Amino acid sequence: MDRQLAQKRIEELKKEIERHNYLYYVLDQPEITDEEYDRLLKELKALEESFPEFASPDSPTQRVGGRPREEFSKVVHEVPMLSLENAFSKDELRQFFMRAENLLGMEIPSYCCEPKIDGLAVSLVYENGVFVGGSTRGDGIIGEDVSENLKTIRSVPLRLRVNVDGTLEVRGEVFMSKKSFEKLNENREEEGLPLFANPRNAAAGSLRQLDPRVTSRRKLGFFAYQVVNPMKLKLKSQWEALQWLKEAGFLIQGEEVRAQSFEDVWEYIESLQERRHDLPYVIDGAVVKIDDFSLWEKVGKTAKAPKWAVAYKFPAEEKLTKVKDIIVSVGRTGALTPVAILEPVIIGGTVVQRASLHNADEIKRKDVRVGDFVWVRKAGEIIPEVVRVEKSKRPEGALPFKMPDACPVCKSPTVKLPGEVVIRCPNRSCPAQILEGLKHFVSRAGMDIKGLGDKIIRQLVEKKLVFDFADLYNLDLDTLSNLTLVGEKNERKVGRKAAATILRAIENSKNRTLKNLISALGIRYVGEKVAEELAAHFGSLDAIMSAQEETLLLVPGVGDRIASSIYAFFRDENNLRLVEKLKNAGLKLKTEEKEKKTSGALEGMTFVFTGELKRAKRHEAEEMVKSLGGKATSSVSSRTTFVVVGENPGSKLQKAQNLGVKLLTEEEFWSMIDKHAPEGGL
Repeated sequence: MDRQLAQKRIEELKKEIERHNYLYYVLDQPEITDEEYDRLLKELKALEESFPEFASPDSPTQRVGGRPREEFSKVVHEVPMLSLENAFSKDELRQFFMRAENLLGMEIPSYCCEPKIDGLAVSLVYENGVFVGGSTRGDGIIGEDVSENLKTIRSVPLRLRVNVDGTLEVRGEVFMSKKSFEKLNENREEEGLPLFANPRNAAAGSLRQLDPRVTSRRKLGFFAYQVVNPMKLKLKSQWEALQWLKEAGFLIQGEEVRAQSFEDVWEYIESLQERRHDLPYVIDGAVVKIDDFSLWEKVGKTAKAPKWAVAYKFPAEEKLTKVKDIIVSVGRTGALTPVAILEPVIIGGTVVQRASLHNADEIKRKDVRVGDFVWVRKAGEIIPEVVRVEKSKRPEGALPFKMPDACPVCKSPTVKLPGEVVIRCPNRSCPAQILEGLKHFVSRAGMDIKGLGDKIIRQLVEKKLVFDFADLYNLDLDTLSNLTLVGEKNERKVGRKAAATILRAIENSKNRTLKNLISALGIRYVGEKVAEELAAHFGSLDAIMSAQEETLLLVPGVGDRIASSIYAFFRDENNLRLVEKLKNAGLKLKTEEKEKKTSGALEGMTFVFTGELKRAKRHEAEEMVKSLGGKATSSVSSRTTFVVVGENPGSKLQKAQNLGVKLLTEEEFWSMIDKHAPEGGL
């Protein structure tokens, strides 16, 4: 393709992909499948790599997550990001606005009411309609530059859908949906990692990741709620500003209302409080603002908060109920989790009958016993948790709970590995682990076998029709069609038509890529991104299986813990037999197009970069290293050959000095490269 055609196609793809982003993430009206979207993105990425002169900061390819940063630089907010004063009752709310009316000498003509998202406030900056940077609120005066991480959030437009000259600042909230939060904590609990307390903490921790690729996997969202200096756009009210934000391509909640009186405001708050639990994200109150912008300056602000807006906070909901029993569940990786079985109680509009007690240390700290009365709430408005025991109601003879010494499912002796709080069943053939492992194997992140739902998988395990992942590929029409589906009113057979559809899905899964298979195997700590890196680096499952730990550490994103887990997984005889069965079933154990192993002057050398380079961007320098047969990684270890030190180096410099790794100045690095680089290099 010539340059002119390439430039035209790149512009077409950018507009088309951003239109689909807008349809999916803002309007919730997707027109194409995920596969079609991925194909468009792949085409754009390939064209930009072939014609880098046409790549631009507002390209959808910039959302995938750049290189890890060593630290966040500071950003001074031109207009301070003030916090809001809180009100906890109708009277407090009324008093707040009565004070505003006294300052104005008039009644407030209208209010703008919005749900209060439990997330992280951020500021986005646009130049001539193109996103150029974003930062956290910080202390209100100085925040942190998280621009690369914000780019990974699909509801943050990289180019506005309206024309705006000059600088524009938009503020809003980064949040994590209830569904994404639950999934994230489930994975962390299985891996023995500390859980996030609520979606706000999860969103904040995700946005402040030094590696944008981690942020991109956390599925964050963004709601816009403020235009800074709205008069520049001739906007007269907060309500107008919200409508303009939507028109410009931002996602707004759609739950906002314009109220004409204080009683209308209170009616909105009562209604919102009743239906808050039906929303797919967490809110902890409502924000009420004077609608008319011309009144904001007249009312003014204090050093910390505006006088034209207030946050009404919903009261925390805790209920007292009885612990009927404490059971122990077994997860995909063998983690044993104690669960309190409760007398049913309604919290947040739903019936709560179970609450995870997480691990032995947690249950001991709270001293929860069978027969206790406990206060229960929903952590982050989502996950039921035991807050504390009402010990004045403890029955006589209630005994402290002790975690079992044997797996409650297969009776294998349990183990507790050094450095972990989780107690595990070590038996990989444990039916509970097989059940949960199969659910993961057939999931979209794994082999994407549609039709194999939890009920069918449970029957396959209970009837001993399947003992491992490979057995799925031996299922036949008669076996599947005679399984049962239990509905609300009746029980019925799967049937031959549905069974045939499932068998086609099983057969189609053989064409899934190597990265999908690696992810599907359920190796501890190996998620979708690490699986992708492993597939790209090694090109075949055999190469990964034979790799030593020090070789695995050369893969981007693989640290000591992940390398040890992968190495141990492929030294287990059961896992080796499983891989052999999968190979015989016809699954792909190699990448379709394995890049030829480069060889050159830097072969066997590993480089790490710290600080800013003058001559080129860091990723360009890393690519040059790779083109000469070397390795470029993001973390310093004793196996690192050189650390290249640019301007304003970060913590990697100190670590390299502590380990005695040889340091290179940028000049020394380029001198080394220039000796061996082909003509036309950097």
